[in-house]
Amino acid sequence: MEKIYDTLVVGAGFTGIGAAIKLTEAGVNDLVILERGDRVGGTWRDNTYPGAACDIPSLLYSFSFVKNPNWSRSYAPGDEICAHIEHMVDDFGLRRFIRFRTEVSGLHFDEAQGIWTVQVKGKRARAFRARTVVLASGPLPDHRWPDIRGLESYRGHKIHSADWDHDYDFTGKRVAVVGTGASAVQIVPELVKRADFVKVFQRTPGWVLPRLDIATPPVAQALFARIPAVQQVARQAVFWGHELTATALVWDTPLTGLVARLAKAHLRQQVSDPWLRRQLTPNFTPGCKRMLMSNDYYPALQRNNCKLIDWPIATVSPVGIRTSDGIEHHLDAIVFATGYDVHLTGPPYPVTGIGGRSLADEWAGGAQAFKTVNAHGYPNLFFMTGPNSGPGHNSLLVYVEGQLDYTVRAITTILGQRLRYLDVRKDVQQRYNERLQKRLTKTTWMSGCSSWYLTADGYNAAMYPGFATQYLRQMRDFRTSDYVAITRDALHAVPTPA
Repeated sequence: MEKIYDTLVVGAGFTGIGAAIKLTEAGVNDLVILERGDRVGGTWRDNTYPGAACDIPSLLYSFSFVKNPNWSRSYAPGDEICAHIEHMVDDFGLRRFIRFRTEVSGLHFDEAQGIWTVQVKGKRARAFRARTVVLASGPLPDHRWPDIRGLESYRGHKIHSADWDHDYDFTGKRVAVVGTGASAVQIVPELVKRADFVKVFQRTPGWVLPRLDIATPPVAQALFARIPAVQQVARQAVFWGHELTATALVWDTPLTGLVARLAKAHLRQQVSDPWLRRQLTPNFTPGCKRMLMSNDYYPALQRNNCKLIDWPIATVSPVGIRTSDGIEHHLDAIVFATGYDVHLTGPPYPVTGIGGRSLADEWAGGAQAFKTVNAHGYPNLFFMTGPNSGPGHNSLLVYVEGQLDYTVRAITTILGQRLRYLDVRKDVQQRYNERLQKRLTKTTWMSGCSSWYLTADGYNAAMYPGFATQYLRQMRDFRTSDYVAITRDALHAVPTPA
């Protein structure tokens, strides 16, 4: 008989490994983790471009239950973060649960049995079965080439920031960087050190604040290792510092204007040319798009071998990029620091719930879930970094911890009470999302800029409109009365307290 796991986790990045840790600590050891790559790490395994680093302080970019006292810098580089995830796997003995090179291609729920069947790709594809499933593949797991006319005609070298070509030699090359977001501000300063000339193609400038990145003194590392409580105090100080910035970045307040003035002061201090400053000054509210953190992006743009281009791209030609002013820029290579498949309508594979319902169809007009982790009609399925779980001011991993705790409580309830399934009530989910969307209308994300947070028609399915403390408070409140609970041996709902 084919094995039925208690829990199946999709993804072995930060979130998937965190889920495995919390599940095993709660006594759930009959689990399997499906990872499409050949090693753990998720986005930090995949994004290895020059300069890759976190833009959240290292002390906060880790789980509170697995602290790392040895961060080398205030903002850890990507390879160090990936190594930390590897250590988590080894320290908690999780490799026995992981199936590498196993990419999910679809999920189907059997209502009669209360079992999820998880299909995977490959010539030797097989199906996994589990009572509960945790989707932990992250909000930006896939990249794509941007939709630019003529892209296929280009005869030079194309590189995407999420799939870096480490064998390509930039020495003496004319290079374009398309995009000026979080990845680009890290890539450009590194490329200008190697390439003959770099042209940065900007569609919209972003707000840039200085990044206070310093090496962590060995004495601090030793103190954190010897007395973990000291690191916890430092972590809490960083947390509350970021939490306070919600009053400037989540809502448009007088403090939002202060952030704009600080960013403009940073721009004036680093860029002397008035015309370049004008090109780099955003025309949207700080917080509406992701804030950028960099000390070396502006200086890089002013090097003799770098130029900012803010004319729109008309087309990619066989020899380079032609902008709308009629100029053709001849290029040896184009680096795309933009273009991701943002899964605002669900995972990139079919998810079929009760009665054959399709998650992609139901979320086509805007994804919604209850407390960001459960969707009505898809029992025993838990979304990590699901709809409206994104922070605009604090560490995503803080929010993920709340999701993990809530999910583990739900899974242990299903397994402990021998439930066939636990399905969030439609009316409960609807009320939650009506309140959520009403709160979102008052946030900076809805103030008029275009961002990946929004669907094409302006629906915000990505961000949480509040403080991290508010989010964590709601995730601590797990109530079976919010769900319909079906036993394994009956078709009637289990009575739940009002």
